Amino acid sequence: MSLIPATILTGFLGSGKTTLLKRVLSETHGQKIAVIENEFGEENIDNDILVSDVKEQIIQMSNGCICCTIREDLRSTLQDLAAKKRRGELDFERVVIETTGLADPGPVAQTFFMDDEIAESFLLDSILTLVDAKHAATQLNDRQEARRQVGFADQIFISKTDLVAKDEVDALMHRLKHMNPRAPQQAVHFGEVPIKDVFDLRGFNLNTKLEIDPDFLKEDDHDHAHHDHDHDHGEHCDHPSHQHEGGHHHHHDDDVKSFVFRSERAFDPAKLEDFLGAIVNIYGPRMLRYKGVLNMQGTDRKVIFQGVHQLMGSDLGPQWKPDETRTSKMVFIGIDLPRDIFLQGMEQCLV
Repeated sequence: MSLIPATILTGFLGSGKTTLLKRVLSETHGQKIAVIENEFGEENIDNDILVSDVKEQIIQMSNGCICCTIREDLRSTLQDLAAKKRRGELDFERVVIETTGLADPGPVAQTFFMDDEIAESFLLDSILTLVDAKHAATQLNDRQEARRQVGFADQIFISKTDLVAKDEVDALMHRLKHMNPRAPQQAVHFGEVPIKDVFDLRGFNLNTKLEIDPDFLKEDDHDHAHHDHDHDHGEHCDHPSHQHEGGHHHHHDDDVKSFVFRSERAFDPAKLEDFLGAIVNIYGPRMLRYKGVLNMQGTDRKVIFQGVHQLMGSDLGPQWKPDETRTSKMVFIGIDLPRDIFLQGMEQCLV
């Protein structure tokens, strides 16, 4: 049996996850989808809507939040689903896990790596994050969970853009890009997303496509040179969601940030392994996603590398082409990561 693709759907309360799910479940795409819902509390209103509207198997777990108390439960639910599919009792092609609005998707993603039985049945396709344009600024300012969800995303959908002025949407997109340059962003109306933009995105494939818009990063580089003094006027402001008028200065105060390491010198594999092992030991819980295409001494193939929190893995990719500059590029996305320690450490692992 081939692996069952799984998608993690995350996003803050009211961002439109259920609307998107209903849309995905009721659209005539001919796919059979099992949904694992995970909401707080025993009463689940969404569940009634979903079940009455669609003839899908909805597996409801209502004993707490997916990110802490019930990781084991998620495992057993997934194992149960896979077993029923093998025995022909349930017919579905993929799984969508809707996390509660407050969840950190990290542990959910880790379940797919850490657990051999799960990894033998399922393939984690991607983490989708919904962001509500109308409330995003306040949520991102006040709630670390909202920022973490952005840092984890392989794809960001922005809902309710019609309720907000265009320049606010632009500022939001700019801010999200700083937090996570890996994830493409797309505005969606009422959960109307074509199915091809939701499934089979292969965000967790160790592929060589490290899509980071080069111009965005250029702009980012000269940005760092002069934005340190921008913080002065905001320092005494103690309202987390207070926003300074004019400009995006307050955006740089986000604790979820990304930075990129680049070099044309090859890495010493042993040194790199030691260094990454050491930083993951210390900063793992704050490292949301990290991914790179690396030039390693001793191989003519690209080394594709990625991790979530403390878990990392690497794969040999295609050969470097004869005329290609062998540039290593690695993006780190995390919470208050010490940029200098990471970049200098990576530098010291070069041959």
